[in-house]
Amino acid sequence: MYQLYGHRNSGAAAIEAALELCEIPYRFIDVEASPESAQALEKLNPLKQIPTLQLPDGSVLTESAAILIHLGLTFPQSNLLPDDVAERDQAIRGLAFIVSNCYAAIGIIDYPERWLDESDEKSRQNLMAGARQRLHWSWEVFADQFSGELYLGDEAPGALDVLAAVVSRWAGSREHLRITRPGFYAWLERIDRHPTLAPVFARHWPT
Repeated sequence: MYQLYGHRNSGAAAIEAALELCEIPYRFIDVEASPESAQALEKLNPLKQIPTLQLPDGSVLTESAAILIHLGLTFPQSNLLPDDVAERDQAIRGLAFIVSNCYAAIGIIDYPERWLDESDEKSRQNLMAGARQRLHWSWEVFADQFSGELYLGDEAPGALDVLAAVVSRWAGSREHLRITRPGFYAWLERIDRHPTLAPVFARHWPT
């Protein structure tokens, strides 16, 4: 059985959603629930980053894009990755874009002290503000470049959809997109409402 290490309101939601689309059994391990869970994560991933996915054979996958690509290739019936080679290339490109531009900026916003030699409050706030501006601009670029690759309601959502739907929830990105890219914002909301994904997102972001 797959074992997914994460916690609520985290990138693990994208992997959990993908596992649901694959229709395979898995166990979600909340690393905030107990010291033992956190220690188990550290043994598998010394960076203690989530999501971390332990495969049924005991091997470990980290990095959201890598996990999503693995699931898409291992379970082609899930449609996480397109069958068409050119479309699949663009989906993988989109996954890499989100991880390297959007996810990376969120890491700076959440943990600015990791990127500062001297972490005074003024420097922290300045770095966070700059990273947030870069993040929101990166989402505008994503919307312009990749909207054609996203779920439109007539087919199953894919890996790119679930990662975009999750990562866009942080640091004011959804509100920014609602104003600057309303069409893309509407697509994200459509992904949120998909009957397989909605229960996962509700567990991570209860209203």
